Amino acid sequence: MDITVVGAGYVGLVSAACFADFGHSVTCVDTDATKIENLRVGTIPIFEPGLDDLVTRNVAADRLHFTTNLKDAVKGASVIFIAVGTPSRRGDGHADLSYVYQAARDIAGAASRYTIVVLKSTVPVGTGDEVESIIRSARPDLKFSVVSNPEFLREGAAIGDFKRPDRIVIGTEDERARDVMSEVYRPLFLNQSPIFFTERRTSELIKYASNAFLAVKITFINEIADLCELADANVQDVARGMGLDNRIGQKFLHAGPGYGGSCFPKDTAALVKTAQDYGGSLRIVETAAAVNDQRKRAMARKVIAACGGSVKGKTVGLLGLTFKPNTDDMRDAPSIAIVQALLDAGATVNVTDPIGMAQAQGVISGVTFYPDAYTCADNASALVLVTEWDAYRALDFPRLRELMHLPILVDLRNVYRAAEIERHGFIYNSVGHKPSRPKSLLRAVS
Repeated sequence: MDITVVGAGYVGLVSAACFADFGHSVTCVDTDATKIENLRVGTIPIFEPGLDDLVTRNVAADRLHFTTNLKDAVKGASVIFIAVGTPSRRGDGHADLSYVYQAARDIAGAASRYTIVVLKSTVPVGTGDEVESIIRSARPDLKFSVVSNPEFLREGAAIGDFKRPDRIVIGTEDERARDVMSEVYRPLFLNQSPIFFTERRTSELIKYASNAFLAVKITFINEIADLCELADANVQDVARGMGLDNRIGQKFLHAGPGYGGSCFPKDTAALVKTAQDYGGSLRIVETAAAVNDQRKRAMARKVIAACGGSVKGKTVGLLGLTFKPNTDDMRDAPSIAIVQALLDAGATVNVTDPIGMAQAQGVISGVTFYPDAYTCADNASALVLVTEWDAYRALDFPRLRELMHLPILVDLRNVYRAAEIERHGFIYNSVGHKPSRPKSLLRAVS
């Protein structure tokens, strides 16, 4: 099929490359001429494992094309996916739909035959109705359908999520559109990926409800972790014991410094605002978002406590800056708030990340960037594991012990075990476990 994807951002680019890999002919459109030119020569604007290879292979096979000319891209397309950004609107937390609505106007002006316009962007319930109204007002003569098809891609695992999804949600009550969308996703039938057809508004809400539920689940286990520290319990065992219940499940029960990234913060805020617009409230989601925001600076207080109650004049090294491994995404990353709180407390802060350094330099200042964990740890009074990159899962602790001023490790991802780290002479603090402070090192820290 001939498919056009409007938007060459994270969702648009991954979707376009995967559709092309299925055998469809795909044109990806973006207004950023530099980005399009770079994509044509194989330069990928984001880090996503396997994406550069996928794009290069499908461009070479003449199945994937990039352009800034929306009119030409739309002209022959049977299906047009809108995959533009919907960031939080300044001042009120609503999703900014201006890019979605502009794409709808542009498509209306360029389409010449029956077209299916698919909302792949994450949008509040009712957005499809407005997109339909925009196109109909601009082109009353045009035959078209507007469909909701939300994405459920995890950064760092997006290609696998696209090709082996838990479910494909399609919101439409139009039989013709339903048949075409079934054909678009027919290659996934081999993987027995379930296609769930529902109404358009319901489909839009499924995406927000899913992300909000996961955000609440993360926030819940983080609060249980705090209780575990007070009650001298083990949050990892608590989570494991909970997760063995099939009604709960084990995913998203990993205590840490709070959620970040491009989806959960903005989607929870947008869902809360949507509920308010309809005269309702989502107090659980509101509370989860507030608790998550507070948690990030609380992690800095955990570091300060591990350093004897003060980091003034001390050097603290941070391992990992991106909000999760296998991405360069710094949006709402916990590291941002942690760094600022440590700087406010008078610390000198060293930072490192395997992939996210360039992005981090745009949002973090007042720190020194280092190429690896060991240069970052040199002369540090504490080392903080913020993002669980593979590069930090097997650190050379005897080497770190020699490099550091004080041997303190604050593991905000529970990668290590206390006994293992203390064996190397370290004070070890993690999330959801009673802090360990060997007597032989108490005097040095305080």
